[in-house]
Amino acid sequence: MSRNVTVTGIERTFGDNDIIVSKTNLKGHITYANDVFLKIADFTEKEVLGQPHSLIRHPQMPRCVFKLLWQTVEAGQEIFAYVINRTKHGDHYWVYAHVTPSRDRSGRIIGYHSNRRVPDREILENQIIPLYRDLLREETRHGDRKTGMLAGEQMMKDLLAREGVAYDEYIATLGKPHLRASREGQVSLPRDQAIQLEQSTCFQA
Repeated sequence: MSRNVTVTGIERTFGDNDIIVSKTNLKGHITYANDVFLKIADFTEKEVLGQPHSLIRHPQMPRCVFKLLWQTVEAGQEIFAYVINRTKHGDHYWVYAHVTPSRDRSGRIIGYHSNRRVPDREILENQIIPLYRDLLREETRHGDRKTGMLAGEQMMKDLLAREGVAYDEYIATLGKPHLRASREGQVSLPRDQAIQLEQSTCFQA
């Protein structure tokens, strides 16, 4: 299926109690999408099954965040992330995604499962949108995509190092300054624990 990257600037929303669910194989091709997914993204099941999950990628989503997402689940770990997605007709919608590996009975990873909920609007507007805008600006100012993504990745590394936290803790404590910011009397995390973006491999989400 050809990808139309036109965007309208129109934001779509879904219910607070709704959960967008999708599953992919190891290559990131969609094997399941629930009705909430299909409704908000304006696709039919036939249109999405077998297609890469990047079908709904929005051009304003920093590529370095997807790189972190994929390297984490490929390593067998779960991850939470704020993501802006694009609908079939160019509208967009924000989600708070929880992505986990799917395993067979022997424990072997056979695919990936994603549940997405409505994100906290205050966190989105005050922290995520400004951060993603900065990351995207850094990525796009370079001459080629790979260099740009690596530059965005380094910007994210620097942010985590300044905060003294790993990515998962950073996301979990957004909007909760009392759980982070003040660390007097506590032992700081080692730098290699605060930065989980090292030795990554590029995977197109």
